[in-house]
Amino acid sequence: MKKLIAAFFATSIVALAACEEQGPFEEAGENVDEAIDDAQDAVEDPGE
Repeated sequence: MKKLIAAFFATSIVALAACEEQGPFEEAGENVDEAIDDAQDAVEDPGE
């Protein structure tokens, strides 16, 4: 599961790096990043 999340995160970074203009896609990317961070925290700390 962690490998899947890490792969998705890496793919998102590469895709977002290709976008030079800021706009709704950047905001969506930030939301995806935050969701991934939350998911990783939940997987790493299941008892908390």
